[in-house]
Amino acid sequence: MNFILYSDVNDSSISASLGRPEYSYYFVLKAYRPVLEGLGQVHVVASPDAVDPLYLRLRQADQECLFLSFAPPHKTPTGLQCPMVCVIAWEYDSIPSEFAAGDERQDWRQMLARHGRVITLSSHTAQAIRRSLGEDFPVLVLPTPLWERFAQVRQDYPSVPVNPGSTLQIKGCIIDSRTLGLSADGLIAPIHSEQELETRGLAQAPELTVHRRALITRHYLRECYRALKSPSEHRPLFLLKHNLLQWYREALSDLLPATVRHKLAGWRASSRDVLPVTVSQALDQADHPQASLPHTDAQVQIDVSGVVYVSVFNPQDGRKNWHHLITAFCWAMRDVEDATLVLKITQNDLSSYYVHLITLLSQLSPFACRVIVMHGYLEDDEFARLYGAASFYVNASRCEGLCLPLMEFMSCARPVIAPDHTAMGDYIDERVGFVVKSSREPTIWPEDVRILYRTLRHRPDWGSLKTAYENSYIMAKNHPQAYQAMAAAASERMREYCGFGPVQKRVATFFGLATTSANVPLSVKTGAGSC
Repeated sequence: MNFILYSDVNDSSISASLGRPEYSYYFVLKAYRPVLEGLGQVHVVASPDAVDPLYLRLRQADQECLFLSFAPPHKTPTGLQCPMVCVIAWEYDSIPSEFAAGDERQDWRQMLARHGRVITLSSHTAQAIRRSLGEDFPVLVLPTPLWERFAQVRQDYPSVPVNPGSTLQIKGCIIDSRTLGLSADGLIAPIHSEQELETRGLAQAPELTVHRRALITRHYLRECYRALKSPSEHRPLFLLKHNLLQWYREALSDLLPATVRHKLAGWRASSRDVLPVTVSQALDQADHPQASLPHTDAQVQIDVSGVVYVSVFNPQDGRKNWHHLITAFCWAMRDVEDATLVLKITQNDLSSYYVHLITLLSQLSPFACRVIVMHGYLEDDEFARLYGAASFYVNASRCEGLCLPLMEFMSCARPVIAPDHTAMGDYIDERVGFVVKSSREPTIWPEDVRILYRTLRHRPDWGSLKTAYENSYIMAKNHPQAYQAMAAAASERMREYCGFGPVQKRVATFFGLATTSANVPLSVKTGAGSC
């Protein structure tokens, strides 16, 4: 059997793809590849256009082929001659079955029925598909095989409840709550007269350097992309117009002749009220130096110790519920100096969340605990240090399609704080961590431009999350044996759930293939995606 694999994100684009919805599928493909190599020959293509030529060439040699598309059904190529299967991460209680006029691809029932079978990352997704397509529809539940990949991390960084001291490194920037000078008073800017501003040298706007123009341009390019791809109460063309005009005003207008600026002035006025805060306004907080964006192109490091909680997420992903994750930690640990929350951000655009983050931390101040935010891309050895530094991993999501970061830290023998809903119900219980209570609430399908409530997600209980922080800290400080038992249970759960052997056996059974001798990969690219 020949397996042809495709993901929109590849080795050359992964570092520039932080925050994209397809970002997680790259890690799933990388994890599946060794399993499939034990069952046949694997070909990774850079474009769907390369699938059929490769298929026809192999068919001429009387070789069977199967195309695995690591993408949701509505983004999967159609019209190919090669037999294909979607690999899906999905976190809601039902799959999209309605669509706006002219957008039939959003009906997943039709797309999956064409393929005749599907691979999902969790039993939760499988149940959602079978509710629409019937209990007999062929579904392979296949979590990504992770456990063996972290053997070296488990050996180099044994789990300890209280970290004696670790150094974290990243190419990007590190935001440390203890160096920000946080104060609720800083949320209100003082009012100065024109004369006072001129005396203090603040009357003129800061110089538009090349770096500043590039930062603003990148931000509005991302906003234009989101306007086209994400559902909103405003029409895409309206948002595009707004973002282009804002980009012109903030990054380009001073370069144009006065006559051109005068003609465009009327256009700017029509969209001035859509976004309350622009990039320049966020950057130009002269009275709030903590709101000035730090540079993100340096190699930086920071030391952490004590009871260290880690979470990995994209702040632009509404599922992640990161506000509760931070507020519950700061409230539970506001008088505890040796508790640290480390947030690794999987988002390239610092300006998209920086002011919001600083505002939230300022509202919570003062607190004795520590919050550290790591912005940038971590290489394998840097991620290993992050795994090793953690006492606990924390998840407060409203729904998950699998949650690779959670599984990776559990594979490193780290206990967790997490709900047991959606995909996490496959592997989270009281033996491996502190379970956060949750209840269901209505929500929309992410791609539904109609913004209609058609499915359900889960609402984590803030009080339960706060209690989990408190109880986990008490365990780490006072009950090291209980901690070690929970850490060992987390690792064992991952060995059973996503070990190489069990996963490969599921694939072979589903496709009717015989396994061949293949070494279990112990050195595979790591890095936490957000599936």
